[in-house]
Amino acid sequence: MDKLFLGLDCSTQSLTGIIIDFNLNTVVCRNSINFDKELPHYNTQNGVVVLDNEKVIHSYPLMWVEALELLFEKMKDSEISFFEIKAISGSGQQHGTVYLNSEFVRNIEQLDVSKTLVSQLKNSFSRQTSPIWMDSSTTKQCDEVREKLGGLKSTIRLLGSNTIERFSGPQIRKFFQLQPELYEKTSIIHLVSSFMASIMLGKSALIDHGDGAGMNLMNIRTKKWDERALEATAPNLREKLPPLIESYGIIGKISSYFVEKYGFNPDTNLIAWSGDNPNSLIGVGLIEKGKVAISLGTSDTYFGYLQNLFLDYRGEGHVFGAPTGDYMSLICYKNGSLARERIKDKFNLSWEKFSEILNKTPHGNNGKLMLPYFFPETVPQVLEPKVCRFGFDENDIEGNIRGIIEAQFLSMRLHSEWIGEKPNEIYATGGASANRDILQVMANIFNTKVRKFEFTDSAALGAAFRAAKSYYDLINKEKTWDEIINKFIDFKKSILIKPNKEYIKLYDDMLDLYGKCESFILKNGEDPEIARLEFINKYF
Repeated sequence: MDKLFLGLDCSTQSLTGIIIDFNLNTVVCRNSINFDKELPHYNTQNGVVVLDNEKVIHSYPLMWVEALELLFEKMKDSEISFFEIKAISGSGQQHGTVYLNSEFVRNIEQLDVSKTLVSQLKNSFSRQTSPIWMDSSTTKQCDEVREKLGGLKSTIRLLGSNTIERFSGPQIRKFFQLQPELYEKTSIIHLVSSFMASIMLGKSALIDHGDGAGMNLMNIRTKKWDERALEATAPNLREKLPPLIESYGIIGKISSYFVEKYGFNPDTNLIAWSGDNPNSLIGVGLIEKGKVAISLGTSDTYFGYLQNLFLDYRGEGHVFGAPTGDYMSLICYKNGSLARERIKDKFNLSWEKFSEILNKTPHGNNGKLMLPYFFPETVPQVLEPKVCRFGFDENDIEGNIRGIIEAQFLSMRLHSEWIGEKPNEIYATGGASANRDILQVMANIFNTKVRKFEFTDSAALGAAFRAAKSYYDLINKEKTWDEIINKFIDFKKSILIKPNKEYIKLYDDMLDLYGKCESFILKNGEDPEIARLEFINKYF
């Protein structure tokens, strides 16, 4: 009998479902719901709503629920039988928090198949919107918690990350401070991942170590809620948080609602959902040292597998639990695809024309550099949007196109040095990884091979891999991660992009220049103009 496993990914802009057939080593079904296009009544743009100012960015948990119904209706129309699915896991955009009242658990326990999920859950929220990873409005709360925990290094040593505006803990603290009466009425605070898992489980789900680590509330060593962090964040917080669980833990069987309405097998196992980054770690096959992935999505992320705990005491990088039970490193940039699209749209370009112009512009951009903070940024921390150009202006089409791409990869290279290991290979994923010309710039700047796979839905695929791994462990037919991943990721069919050795020295020097530009703008450092002119004289 076929062994089918379902992976779901509730991302910023869409909900995606992937079914893999473990016997046939293939993806047999993929469907996606785009929030803006298919659920227009929520009036989101790129899956979010901007409240008050550009720092306050939320989304609608009820929209994610409605998307789940639409997705299953789409998938049901395929020839794949839901009844044959052995296990399900999922992925959620990290850090987003969902605030639920005392009605929530009863509502999901008593779901009626004759009614929609939305109609039955709409009264389950103590807060109608969810702050997500793009929100940067909690600087005050970050400072307060960090101070209570003994400062920057003490906080990182305890939690694996500095207190960060998008992280769940500071967001919870802000909610408690500004709306204490609603905080009091909140019975459960879920993450996007555990909230969606709860809907499918029919009871409140647990939070896994991977996503829990992105809250500024979990002790990175013990992988338990940290009492000091809880107390520094909000009163009675432990009572409102679900327990933690290993990322490979089985949380129960699928709810009878989905059995009756969509034909799932009542014995279908649900594996703890995790964040999109831990899922992507597995989805691109990062289970050993020496390789990292760069995901080019709504946000850009640079992440890799860590066998041992290693921390960034500067506070820019993060360490989360990995689905393997180990750790992962991560650096997140808010100015990812949305920043690239700002440039593309400014000049009314197609992506094909964008690439054409990128290709004809010289490496090093004739000494033109950009700091592309179109939105508040976390690495480095930039709380107010600002775009800084050195040697060109906003109307220079060639300067802007190469400037945005080189800036993003120079920043990644500069700010990933804390990890201490230069990668010998980079796996590229995310929507923009389909653009080979962008990946060539990546390879040249890092002076590292870049491997691109045909499949870009790494978070959903990773969730499906995790479902398979936990299922086979459960039935005592343990399979290694290598066995799981190598059955589906065909390295022979991947595209390998090699760096052009001609540009090694140029990008080494440009990296130094980029660091000086950052220092000048963000730290009142020395004006980089003399260094920039020397760079131009040397290479152009």
